[in-house]
Amino acid sequence: MKKIIAMLLCGALSVAALTGCGASENTESDAHNGDEATVKVGDNGEVYVYNWGEYIDPETITMFEEETGIKVIYDEYDTNETMYPKVQVGSSVYDVICPSDYMVAKMMENDLLQELNFDNLPNAKANIGAQYYEQAAEFDPNNSYFVPYCWGTVGILYDKTQVDEPVTSWSILWDEKYADNILMQDSVRDAFMVALKLNGCSMNTLDEAQLQVAKQSLIDQKPIVQAYVVDQVRDKMIGGEAILGVIYSGEAIYTQRENPNLEYVIPEEGTNVWIDGWVIPKNAQNVANAEKFIDFMCRADIALMNFDYITYSTPNDAARELIEDEEIKNSNIAFPDLSQYKNLETFSYLGEEGDELYNSLWKEVMSY
Repeated sequence: MKKIIAMLLCGALSVAALTGCGASENTESDAHNGDEATVKVGDNGEVYVYNWGEYIDPETITMFEEETGIKVIYDEYDTNETMYPKVQVGSSVYDVICPSDYMVAKMMENDLLQELNFDNLPNAKANIGAQYYEQAAEFDPNNSYFVPYCWGTVGILYDKTQVDEPVTSWSILWDEKYADNILMQDSVRDAFMVALKLNGCSMNTLDEAQLQVAKQSLIDQKPIVQAYVVDQVRDKMIGGEAILGVIYSGEAIYTQRENPNLEYVIPEEGTNVWIDGWVIPKNAQNVANAEKFIDFMCRADIALMNFDYITYSTPNDAARELIEDEEIKNSNIAFPDLSQYKNLETFSYLGEEGDELYNSLWKEVMSY
């Protein structure tokens, strides 16, 4: 499933880096990549959507096609950094994309997005909670480019049958008694987020002294880490192959359904609160269809279907009201009261120099 914030090493901003990353494109339309993308220009019966893997209920796409007569050509990517170069160089012309917070800021800065006409997005105006637009204003100040789709937190998933002490701090991931049973995210920003928060720093810092301390923490931790993984955190924890892992809240909900011995916590030092959403690229050819697709996904019943399918928290207040399972509806994982936590942050785009700095430090960690 989705949530992979930043394998920045795989995501240097070039077509060569895209090739090296091995983008996951389980699609109907790989053939439209590259020069063949021009085939779609002017075809008003289609909409080209680019989204994270397993990040939508396929039935909602079928319903959209049946109700509108618009054919959805749907491609998937595995990281923001895989997606960005394709959009930047225009090798494929998409109409709708679902980037994360900091990547939206980067795309805005590089003039890759067009402003949305919310008059054509009534469900986006009526159903998305105001607090999520307020969160999005951190990177889209005028709420002009982005419609929230999913949100969540990053925390620690642990096996309560194997961990006796209270899990309240990131520091447990440095406890040697759990050696070879700790899973870390194979992700530059996520890994550094954990180490920076552990040391009382902002996860968006560019202070080299703070980053050096975080780097050393990750190096010190490395001998007791079983693996640096992404989606495998979910599978390994469900199967009892590890005791502790860094995971996204939506994945945690799924793992608890499969293994009731698993618990999820937001550490006391704080964490990342992320938000993903729909945007329309500057070079989109089917803007009207893109607006219809986005607004359809903001319909309460459709948003509920997607929440049930992917288990990531929905910002759609109308959909949440339709949830029949009271335990899920009031889940502290799916819908936490964020006012109870301190030092919560959203990832910021740190610029090209920031990317290079974090990449360089991550290489050092991985070289040990």
